[in-house]
Amino acid sequence: MTEKQTEIQLELLTEENLPFVRQIDRSDVPIAYVDDVATLWELTQYGTEHQLAGSTFAVKFQGQYVGVLLLGEAIPWETDPDEMKRQPFWRLMGFVMDKRCRGQGLGGKTLEMAVQAVYERFGVRPIALGCHQENTRAMAFYEKHGFKRTDAMEGSDIYFLRYPG
Repeated sequence: MTEKQTEIQLELLTEENLPFVRQIDRSDVPIAYVDDVATLWELTQYGTEHQLAGSTFAVKFQGQYVGVLLLGEAIPWETDPDEMKRQPFWRLMGFVMDKRCRGQGLGGKTLEMAVQAVYERFGVRPIALGCHQENTRAMAFYEKHGFKRTDAMEGSDIYFLRYPG
């Protein structure tokens, strides 16, 4: 196996790799916790049609598609925390890794690679995300990666914010 095959690779989600990304095993992650690939594809197309900055990444590891992550321009929502109304933000949506790849550090590396790629291409901004209030594993993951829990909620999701630096 070459070194390249052992590294995480980020590709933009496209019609060509979409069928492979749809096969990611996320059977243990309810749709209430993370949008499915079909919804992320719709959001990706919406962003493209409306010239919104950001990217949806298909994640490859050892030659297999193992994840998906959308990090895009945050369109203001009524439920956004006040901090998000003062400056432009990125919104992290739909981040899920294949269940066979969890607990190996791949998610953290993927997250940081995606953030760096979006920062380099579109500019540095704070990042917001919503995490289902019962998804304690994901909350711990995001806190480990510099996100701070807020008191704001959108439905069953608790807002988390991460500021650069």
